[in-house]
Amino acid sequence: MAEFNLQDWIDSNGIPVPGDFVAKMSRLLELLTEVNTTHNLTRIVSDQEFWIKHVADSIAVLQFFPELADSSVSLLDIGCGAGFPSVPLAAACPGLRITAMDSIGKKTSFVQLAADDLGLDNLQVVTARARELNRKEEWRNRFDFITARAVAPARMLYRETRAMRSKTGRFIFYKTPDQIIEDLPQVSKDSAAHNLTWMTSDIFELPSHSGMRQFLYSARP
Repeated sequence: MAEFNLQDWIDSNGIPVPGDFVAKMSRLLELLTEVNTTHNLTRIVSDQEFWIKHVADSIAVLQFFPELADSSVSLLDIGCGAGFPSVPLAAACPGLRITAMDSIGKKTSFVQLAADDLGLDNLQVVTARARELNRKEEWRNRFDFITARAVAPARMLYRETRAMRSKTGRFIFYKTPDQIIEDLPQVSKDSAAHNLTWMTSDIFELPSHSGMRQFLYSARP
C-alpha cells in the first residue's frame, strides 16, 4: 500500500478544512493510540488505516454535502464509537454544531477527552441510546442532519431517530454500495408515510484501494 498523505488528498478533492486540521488529527491519533491500548476502542491500529479509514472516510462527506462546512447547522452522529465521523467533522467544520451519541461509556468518554484536548467547542457528547431519546419531547425536531457510520441498517437508524430530525432536516448515512442495495428499498418503504425521498451519492473509493463507499441520504423536504 502506497503511503497516504492526508493533506494532498484534501487538496486534490477540494475539501474545505481549517489550516490546523491535519495537526489536530495527528494529535487525535496520539490520543487514540494511547487509550486504545487499555480500552479497545477500535480495531484500526496502524497509522495508515487511521488516516484513511477513520479521517478521510469521515470527512469525505464534505465532497457531497459542502453545506456542512458553510453553515451553522446542527448534526447528530448516532453510534459515534470512538468519534468517527464526529471528531474529524467537528475539527473540519468549526461552524457545525455536532452532538456525538453512543450507548457505550468508554467510547463517549474518549470522544469527550478528544473534544477537550483538541478544543472542539462545537462538539457535545451524550451517552445514550438513540431510540430512548427519540421518545423524549426535549429531543424532538432538534437536528438539521442526522448521520451514522458503520452502525446499523438505514431502516433501523431512521426508525430510532426520525423524531429528532427537524422539519427540514436530512439523514445522511455512510454506507458501502452493497449495503445500499439492501437498505434503500427497506428505508424507502418505512418512510413512505412521511413523504421522504431517498437518494444515493456517486460511488467513490477510499484512498489506496481501501474500500468502496457511498452515501444514502434523504432529499431536501
